[in-house]
Formats: sequence, C-alpha cells, structure tokens
Amino acid sequence: MWRLYLVLFFLFCCVSLIGWKVGALHILEREFLQGQGDARTIRTVPLVANRGLITDRNGEPLAVSTPVKSLWVNPGEIAGNDVAIRQLAMELELNPEVLGRSIAKNSGREFLYVKRRLPPADADRILALDIDGLYVQQEYQRFYPQGEVAAHLIGFSNVDDVGQEGLELAYDAWLRGVPGRRQVMKDRRGHIIEELNTIQTAQAGKRLELSIDFRLQNLAYRELKAEFITRRAKSATVVVLDVATGEVLAMANQPSYNPHNKVNMTDFSVLRNRAITDVFEPGSTIKAFTIAAALETGIYSMDTVIETSPGWMMVSGNTIRDIFNYGTLTVEKVITKSSNIGASKIALKIGAEPIRDLLERVGFGQVTGTGFPGERSGVLPNPRRWSRIGTATLSYGYGLSVSALQLAQAYSVIADGGIKKPVTLLKLDADSVASLPRERVLSAVISRQLLTALGTVVDQSRGGAVLGANIPFYSVAGKSGTAHVVGQSGYEENLHNSIFVGLVPASNPRLVIVVVVNEPKGDEHYGGQVAAPVFSRIAAGAMRLLNVAPDKIPVNPSREPRSLSP
Repeated sequence: MWRLYLVLFFLFCCVSLIGWKVGALHILEREFLQGQGDARTIRTVPLVANRGLITDRNGEPLAVSTPVKSLWVNPGEIAGNDVAIRQLAMELELNPEVLGRSIAKNSGREFLYVKRRLPPADADRILALDIDGLYVQQEYQRFYPQGEVAAHLIGFSNVDDVGQEGLELAYDAWLRGVPGRRQVMKDRRGHIIEELNTIQTAQAGKRLELSIDFRLQNLAYRELKAEFITRRAKSATVVVLDVATGEVLAMANQPSYNPHNKVNMTDFSVLRNRAITDVFEPGSTIKAFTIAAALETGIYSMDTVIETSPGWMMVSGNTIRDIFNYGTLTVEKVITKSSNIGASKIALKIGAEPIRDLLERVGFGQVTGTGFPGERSGVLPNPRRWSRIGTATLSYGYGLSVSALQLAQAYSVIADGGIKKPVTLLKLDADSVASLPRERVLSAVISRQLLTALGTVVDQSRGGAVLGANIPFYSVAGKSGTAHVVGQSGYEENLHNSIFVGLVPASNPRLVIVVVVNEPKGDEHYGGQVAAPVFSRIAAGAMRLLNVAPDKIPVNPSREPRSLSP
C-alpha cells in the first residue's frame, strides 16, 4: 500500500512542478518570453521609395520608375540543396554550377542576391516554387521612354537607383526618395504572414521638369543623326536655345547610346554630353564679336572700308588667307564674306584686349552655370603681352576654345539686343522668367547692327554665300565657321570642325541654334556646306512646332509653289 502512496506523491510532485513552471512562464517571465518570440517573428523591413519623375516642359515623361522585384537567398538555408539550386538556376536562366559555387562561397552570410529587377509576375512565378531560403525584395527600376534621343541630357542611374550620369547625377538628391519602414510578422521560412504597422512612410522623390521640348529634341536629334551618318563624322552636336528665357529647348549629340543597354559598351566617350563637356575652337563664328568690339571703340563703323587684297597677308612670319581675294570690303562685308584678313586688320588696329573683354562679357571662358556634371569653361587666353599673330588669330576664332552651349549663349546676347541671361536646363515659370538676372553687355544699337550684318551672310542678294541656311517664309541671320582640328603635330590640313550659328526669325529672334559637326569626311567641310543645312531643317521644323508667325512672305506666293515643301 505504501508503494501506491509513494507513486501518487511522486505524481503530485511532478504535476506541482509542471504547474509551477507553467505559471512562472505565463506570469513571471511573460514579458521576456513574448519579447523573445517577437524578436524571432516580428521584423522591421524597409519600404522602398521610388525615384522622382523627369519630364520635358510639356509633361512628356523622360525618366520614370517602374516597380520590380529582386530575388535573394539565405545561403545558409539553401546551401547543399542541389536540387533546389538547379531548379532555381534553370528558372532564372542562370548557370547552375556558377550559382551553386556562389551560394557555397557565401554560406556564412544571410543575404545574397540571385537576380535583380525582375518583372513582378516572373518573380511571383518563381516564388510559387516554394524553395526554402528564397526570398523577394521590392525595388524600382528606371525606365527612359525616349531612349537614346535624350540620353546625353538625362543620363542614367545604376542598379541601386543612384544617378550616375547627366541630370540623373546632377539632381540625384532631389530625385532620390526617402525610404520608409514597416513592422511585419514572418513565419519560420521568412514569409510575411501579417503586416503590423508602418513606422515611417516612404516619400517619393521630387519631380524634375526640364526646359527641353521633346518635340524639338526629337527633331534636332533626327536631323543631326542623319547628317552625322551622311558625313561620316567623328561626332556632332546641336543646341536650341530660347532667346527670351535662356531655356535650352533641345540638346542632342552624336554618337548616342541606349540607356537601357550598356552591357557591351566599350567606348565610354559616347556617354559625354558634348554640347557642355567638349570644347573646340569656334573659327569664324567669333568674327561677329570682333566686329562688335571694333564698333565699341568708335574707330570703326559698319561702313568703314578695309582693303583685303590680294587675299593674303603676312603677320609675324605667318600667312593669313581668305578663300578668295575679296578686294575692298566694308566692316559689314567682312562678316558677309567672312574675311580673315579683314578681321585681322581690325584686330591689329584696336588690339586684342577689347576683343577679349567683349568675349568674356558674353560668357566665354566661364561655365554657363547649368550645374551639369563635367561642364567645361573653355579657354579664353589672357597673356601679359599679346603677340601680333595671337591678336590676329583671336579675331577669327583660333587660340580660344568654347562649348556649343557657350556659343549659343553668346549669340543670344546679339539676338536679345545686348542682354545676357543665364542659360538653364530646367523649365522656368512666369515668376522665374520675370526675375531673371539680365545684364547689358552690349549696346542695343550695336546688337541691331550685328543682327543686320549676320542677315547678309545667308542673303545672296546682299553678297552672302551660306544659302543652305535659309528657311522658306522666315528671315535668318547667322554665321558659319570652319576650324582646323589640332593634331599631334599641329593643325591638321584635312581635318575640320564645321560650325553654324543661326538666329530665327531674324526680324525678332526667337531661337538661337548651334550646329557643330566634328571632322566630316568627303569633299565638303565648310560650316556653310555641312552645318548650315542641318540648322535650316531644324529651324524650319521648330518654327512650325512653336507656331511662330512667318516674317518673310513672298510678294507673289503663287509663283513660288516649291517654297511650300518642308
């Protein structure tokens, strides 16, 4: 009998001990144990913030962020499961051996990306395979609807959505969103089974509105690419600038690239926005400012006569030539005929300092202030003592270097009556336009005289020869330039940069368009032959797109039906 009581006593002790332990766990250690349980099941996970939208001035999307999913594994959980690894590799079109070695190598880690930026449907299909140790992460991928047409300006971001080139880099802090955080409950396999609460809401990046008009951008890109291919050029650039506001309406370069496919890229020079980062000697396009400096001195007027015979002259042992022997020219005709001798004689008379001073005032030798990565200021020489040959060559665009955007800004001064304004790649609202800093750097009288002289360059009736720049129903003012390219042993005889700067309509300029074609191949290389026709096609289309009223209506339109063709 005593054995029965002993067994009962023993059972009583066991039940009491279990009861005490259960009570202690539920009462004394409840908070501690609950905290430990939560620590193993409740996780704080990030909320991804999408990058800000980039649009043109009319709201056309140029860079958008689309939701994608990235797959990752916990190597410690999946290592050794060869069947699962092979199945995962086959579904993702990866090499099973390479994936297996990568997982084994990182077996001591808890996180390893398998494949990033998958379409959500594809990621969900693979997750449905229910592979232990496989997880998903929400991300965003940048998409550029206009592709290579705006690639140099927009740039691109990397796989982590950080800006790497162009405006994506320049305005990365503005475009980048602020990630949020949320608490979720996960099961033992890491799958989210319940969302508890949001600790911090994700904030999307801010929208960036550019000054670009994509209609003009597409037009400029298409015409520039056609000429680039036809001329078999090394590179080419075009800038379209709004005279009234300083806004860049189009900026294109060749060669370009596809921002969505850079895997096989070997020549990284194609990433450069040459309109801002590359500089060149501007050649005869500088003559307009040489003449402006001469007019400012009061020594010359537009009617002053200059003798350029016999078509060449010696300066400090160097020969300066014109294409033809133009004989006696007025100062205005020096621009019309683009006479190197006429410009040189003017410069030697007034000295280099007035010319250099004016070039600096209109923006050469300094950055334009767009904030674009890699923007260059160019070179505006300032020696203690100018040589005669240095003074002469400066007058017709050698010895200094400029960017296409700088050249456009300088000519906008002439177009806007002597007023210099900052240029911008961002859209300006009415208040911003009204408060633009405006600096008078050239008199209105001289600006008008220059505009008239530049109009003769494309007018055959007034002696002009750059007829390829003309546009039906619109007056044009402009200046061509052709500059030898510097090689290893000095200027190359057969390599040139072809340039044209045009203002349209000339009676009240709305746009400044700069076209630069670097090292065109073939028999034609002058700016009036190569760059001017590109200007004409872009300007003609721009006038239609912007609905600018014609200012050059034929007296009898019915007798000129061909003028109606684009």
